[in-house]
Amino acid sequence: MSTQRPVTGGRERPVNVVVLLREAFTALNDRALRALAERGHGDVRAAHGAIFQHLDDTGTTVSRLAERAQITKQAAAELVQYLEAHGYVVREPDPSDRRAKLVLPTAKGREVVAIAQSVVPEIHALLARDLGVARLAQLRADLRRIIDLA
Repeated sequence: MSTQRPVTGGRERPVNVVVLLREAFTALNDRALRALAERGHGDVRAAHGAIFQHLDDTGTTVSRLAERAQITKQAAAELVQYLEAHGYVVREPDPSDRRAKLVLPTAKGREVVAIAQSVVPEIHALLARDLGVARLAQLRADLRRIIDLA
């Protein structure tokens, strides 16, 4: 696991399936963050994925980003502010609503998305080699089922 587990009642808290799913995501996400850092984007952190993952090429309001990422508007605004200060996104007036601004990826922001997406086939190949193609297909089906159940 990526971090030491919390202690409750004098003992480490047991690991459950939810924790394992989060830890698996964190481990795989860390691969993408390492790839970004190796290619000059070391200032991108895991939290910024909430913005990049939900950002439309044509622009997205901070409110919509917050809704999609299931975070507060304030948290989304802080993440956008950081990314804007580092040149990954810009804010421009929304042509359909003068009060709103759209967050748009810059060329640098689109590069981050492309790098992160390039890691996906590497991860898929790693999992297929280690788990086997059939088990990986079953894992994908199981994860989809979990999503449907939740």
